[in-house]
Parts: sequence; C-alpha cells; structure tokens
Amino acid sequence: MVQEMRIAAAVKWYELGEISQAKAAEVSGLTRAEFINALARYQVDFMQYTAQELAEELMNAD
Repeated sequence: MVQEMRIAAAVKWYELGEISQAKAAEVSGLTRAEFINALARYQVDFMQYTAQELAEELMNAD
C-alpha cells in the first residue's frame, strides 16, 4: 500500500509539472519504463512538454 501511495503521489506531481519524469520514477521507486506504465494505468499522458520545451529538448539532443 505504501508503494502504491508513492506511485500515486509521483504520478500526480508529474502530471502537475512539479517534478520531472526521472525524479518521479525515483520518488516512486520505479524504473522510468515502469513509471511510464504507471502513468498509463492512471491515464496520465507521459508527454508533459509544451511546444517550446520540446523544441529546446530537441535542440539539445546529441
């Protein structure tokens, strides 16, 4: 039960844009892949970028 509460909190914080996907996975005690699966379970989109943030990420990709 405690693990599921941590996952739920991390999902909500991620959905609100309070923490990154990597930090949310860490908080929830999951790998990033497992966290993405948890997002699907909670019906939260895994992509939380604005158009501007996405453009910046793509510019910084090597």
